[in-house]
This record gives sequence, C-alpha cells and structure tokens, in this order.
Amino acid sequence: MLMRSLFFSSELQRLRLRCFSSATPRVLKPGDVLRKARYFTEEDVLQYSKVSHDCNPLHTDAATARGVGFEGPLVHGMLVASLFPHIISSHFPGAVYVSQSLNFKFPVYIGDQVISEVQATNLRENKNRYLAKFKTKCFKNGELLVIEGEAMAMLPTLTMEQDHGKEQ
Repeated sequence: MLMRSLFFSSELQRLRLRCFSSATPRVLKPGDVLRKARYFTEEDVLQYSKVSHDCNPLHTDAATARGVGFEGPLVHGMLVASLFPHIISSHFPGAVYVSQSLNFKFPVYIGDQVISEVQATNLRENKNRYLAKFKTKCFKNGELLVIEGEAMAMLPTLTMEQDHGKEQ
C-alpha cells in the first residue's frame, strides 16, 4: 500500500511539473488582446448602486426604465467598464490604472452577456515600469459594440501572469 501511495504521489508531482513548469511566460506585445466574459445580475446592480451612491431608478425600476424607452433596468455603464481594469490587473498584479476614456454606445441589461476586451496598442518603458496603452471594447451578447475607449496603465512587468481557467 505504501508503494502504491508513493507511486501516485510521485506521478502527481510529475504531472504538476509538466503542466506548470514547462509553460513559457507570455510577454505582452502590441496587438495582443485579453478578454473577459461576464453576465451582470440584479444583485450586481444593487450592490454597485449602494457603493457608488448612484440610485438612479433607471438601474433598479423596470417601469421607470421602460417609461423612457429602455427594455428594462440598465446595468450601470461604469460597472460594465470596470471589467477593463479587472482584465489588466488579473494579468499584471500591481498594475496602476492611469486613465480611461469611454464612449457608451448602447445599453446593457441585466442578464446580457458582456465580453470585454483590452488590446495593447503601445508599450514603452518608464523607470523600470511599462506604460501601456490599450484599446478597450465591450460587446453585448457577442456582437453589439456597447462601450469603446482607450486606457493607460503602468505595468510592473510585461510578463503576463498565467490566468488558468479564464478566457484570454
């Protein structure tokens, strides 16, 4: 029994080494695109309303939203746009978000799938850090462009953290 457990333990260790140590680090280059998909829930909207103090009934009351021409309550545009710094910081822990421009094109409703992406467009070294410029976009249900803009972030490195299990 001890031999069997030693075999499985050493086999497991070998698999771990093969899966993780052989992975070559990815280095961010202009043109690289990083993505994240998310569905926003009613609870997300309520929590964001509380934290931001944005209690506009367009986000929480279906009748109010319909009364001004929307299909239902809207997800806050800034909540949707919060996916951009999330993508950057999940790949570059310690990144500092410097700026963001946003153009809101269409509404996002509770339950819509949002695919958010950042595309590196310019990278330059600045005192042992890297200033990175990104095009930012969000698509609703995979096709409709709902937000676009640009972001700048200071990255501690250009080597991306391996984000296992998340879409890149």
